[in-house]
Amino acid sequence: MDSAQRLAMLDAVEEAGIGWFWATDASHRLTYLSPSAARLLAPGRTIAGEPLTGLVETVPGEGGEGSDRPLPFLLGARNPLCDLTVRVQAGDGEMFWLLTGIPHLGASGDFLGYRGGARDITEAYRRRSDSSRLAEFDHLTGLANRRRMTSRLTAVLAGFRVAKRSCALLMMDLDRFKQVNDTLGHPAGDDLLRQVAQRLQRIAGAPAEIGRIGGDEFEILIPDMDDRGKLGDIAQRTIQMISQPYSIDGARAIIGASVGIAVAPYDGLEPDELVKAADLALYAAKGGGRGQYRFYSNDLKDSAQERREIEEDLRDALARGELEIRYQPVIRAADSKVGLFEALVHWEHPERGSINPATFIPIAEESNLVGALGEWALRQACADAAQWPGDIKVAVNVSAQQFLQESLADTVKAALAASGLPPRRLELEITESVFMGDIDAADLMFKRLKKLGVALSLDDFGTGYSSLGYLRKAPFDKIKIDQAFVCGCTEKDSTNPAIITAIISLASALNMETTAEGVEAMDELALVRKLGATNLQGFIYSRPASQADVLAKLESGDLEYQAIGPDRHRPERRTLFRKVGVIHEDSRYEAVLRNLSRTGALIEGLLDVPVGTELVIDLGEGQLAVATVRRSQDASQGVEFETPLISDGADGLCTRHRISPYSLAAAGMPLRALPPGHYAMPVIQGAPPSRPRFMQVDVSASSSRAA
Repeated sequence: MDSAQRLAMLDAVEEAGIGWFWATDASHRLTYLSPSAARLLAPGRTIAGEPLTGLVETVPGEGGEGSDRPLPFLLGARNPLCDLTVRVQAGDGEMFWLLTGIPHLGASGDFLGYRGGARDITEAYRRRSDSSRLAEFDHLTGLANRRRMTSRLTAVLAGFRVAKRSCALLMMDLDRFKQVNDTLGHPAGDDLLRQVAQRLQRIAGAPAEIGRIGGDEFEILIPDMDDRGKLGDIAQRTIQMISQPYSIDGARAIIGASVGIAVAPYDGLEPDELVKAADLALYAAKGGGRGQYRFYSNDLKDSAQERREIEEDLRDALARGELEIRYQPVIRAADSKVGLFEALVHWEHPERGSINPATFIPIAEESNLVGALGEWALRQACADAAQWPGDIKVAVNVSAQQFLQESLADTVKAALAASGLPPRRLELEITESVFMGDIDAADLMFKRLKKLGVALSLDDFGTGYSSLGYLRKAPFDKIKIDQAFVCGCTEKDSTNPAIITAIISLASALNMETTAEGVEAMDELALVRKLGATNLQGFIYSRPASQADVLAKLESGDLEYQAIGPDRHRPERRTLFRKVGVIHEDSRYEAVLRNLSRTGALIEGLLDVPVGTELVIDLGEGQLAVATVRRSQDASQGVEFETPLISDGADGLCTRHRISPYSLAAAGMPLRALPPGHYAMPVIQGAPPSRPRFMQVDVSASSSRAA
């Protein structure tokens, strides 16, 4: 074959796009590129003399030696290029080429540039990418799937462990998604999941990664995040946004969400540890009543078992008659007299003592016991109220699950008939969550109940699923202002008064009454009265009382309740009795935590600690709170925290930050997730020990000993 034939064959190969040729000078500027490739790369433009690095770039992880290195580095090293996948900007789009090249040297060994070949692999690359994407991404939502999230979590934790960095994992489960699927159909459920994915992407942007790991479960991976205050805010915003109404083929659906949070390295260093911790936190959030978030803590392992035991005991309690109804008065603001009592279920467990309704009601809902429990409570409340003099009403809570049962109206009718209570004296308190799912079924039930002549009250307004649309349609007689808005409404910079004002104005415009719940302090009482609430309820008037106590009060003819409570609201203090560590300088003491609030605590166990002393309170599991003594008497100290505690998403409080397992490992402890309880803190090496300044007292035994 002569030279002319050879050149003609090469020209044909180039023009057909089977293969192209390229060359650069010593400065990596193009001196030649096959004409057909040049036309694709830069139509109507001469590219000779342009730097190769300005036209193509490597695609990391796509094979070829050095693919994880940028092209300028590879060219500068003057090594051969072998099947290197590169991205090429071609006109308005992009192509992918397989690039090969070898350094071209002169007779004296001088580097003259590169010579090589290229071929178009765009279609093959895209097919491979699509196949890879299908394997790692959810086809319905476009989010990462379980496989990719597991892979990403494994890679992130491995890298972050070396660099001693943190990483948060949020697990989210949709509440009542099955109800939407069942009532509106699976296509509607798929559409809902796509909308949920879009909302999650707006909440958690880069560098967070979001995945759908199956069904209605999602994960959010957030690198370099261990501030539980910020994580709680993210979780709360997520719950609020996911809980807003959805439009699906002209229908309106509302769901909720629960979130569990775990943070590496505190709650786990390995992927399975962190996933299990987040899963336990999610389980606790759902058990707490749904629509909540919860941080992982070591005691959740025990609480999961405790929930199972309470569920079993609750079944027996209904049969054994361990439950009773207690009544809390709702006071008319106009004359401070009782107009209604709210019926609240009370459970005095023979071994556990009094169990909070916030604990066992969600368990009843989870275990399908709430129907039987609700029917019993309705019958008992009607029977008790029938014994009250005059027209005093009784309010009974109806769960969303009970409300959606077709038999509810018949159950109410039967309870009224059996007790002889006039329908006008029964008020049913219904939460906003009844509007989740089938709105038409809810409307039908409202009509059936109103036909019976009972009153309807909207409970917990504004806490999760508020919509003016259903207020316009639903025949409510009253709106209850949730205690979350009343509590702390007098604090500086609180927005709660504006919210309360808006709710009262709305109710007034719709000819509805309002009840302000959870009033506990005189300043709160004065404010909600001033803002125009028509009814008041809270410990400031009375705690829930037995039927016998209610009858005694009513038979005396005294229907007025006097407000008795503190002058001003202060952050809620939880009464406790547990041991904590107290650190002063380099001495450590043991004390008893008597109560705890966001801003401070009462501790006992150290004698005569001067006011103004700075202490570190070790709350356990790596939680250290810097505090200053504000009150001190004998062995009791009231301390104020430098940084307020935050909610753990349930009824507890926790610190924003914890001591890192990496710091504990540096001090000699094994590297692992934070263990339960208290443990030695890192010590500054070389620092001379000081003598203990205070005497430690054994408050449980009323004796003292030197620390």
